[in-house]
Amino acid sequence: MSLWSRISDALAALTSGEGLGAMFDKLRKPPELTVGFAIAVIALGAKMAKADGLVTRNEVTAFREVFAIPQADERSAARVFNLAREDVAGFEDYARKIATMFEADSAVLTDLMDGLFHIAVADGEYHPAEDAFLERVAEIFGMSKREFAALRARNVPDADPDPYTVLGVDPAMSLAEIRKVWRRLVVETHPDRMMARGVPEEAVQLAQTRLIAINKAWEEIEAHHGS
Repeated sequence: MSLWSRISDALAALTSGEGLGAMFDKLRKPPELTVGFAIAVIALGAKMAKADGLVTRNEVTAFREVFAIPQADERSAARVFNLAREDVAGFEDYARKIATMFEADSAVLTDLMDGLFHIAVADGEYHPAEDAFLERVAEIFGMSKREFAALRARNVPDADPDPYTVLGVDPAMSLAEIRKVWRRLVVETHPDRMMARGVPEEAVQLAQTRLIAINKAWEEIEAHHGS
């Protein structure tokens, strides 16, 4: 059964009057976590679109920056988006439930934030309201300001992002210490690791963008120390 069929089944299981927030209380164990991850990204993406006022943009196009969505399954993705957009619950309520769903697994919450950043920049513009939205979500997820800065540096187009910010390291750290951080990030970014912690196979393309950014940052730092 495809991810999108499982999402349709999960939506059908909602009782009358239940919002998407109820699903985050139910999808807390494998293999349901992959469904929870997808719904979390789409639901928070819908709230973010509402926050920046761009509720009319093509949500399926934006979500294709994160997920491989067959044309036949576009309706399921759009339904999640519309349910979240119309839900009276605020994005902070969603974020708290999602943080609980993944039990403070910082790696999968980082994956989720990467997905939201992909959606934010899908239309070629990173809006200040999106930045404020994502910073607040990261705060609810328990991320530090440095971790959020690293996510932003990796995902928001910039002509010359600071490599230390991209890796989330202090420039005063030794090259050996920075290498350890870089290696940890590379391991965490492996598609098999991502799927093991709940990221659906349809979304592991997130790994490619992240890996390019962290490897480029490491190469720049290594070259700087060697010069």
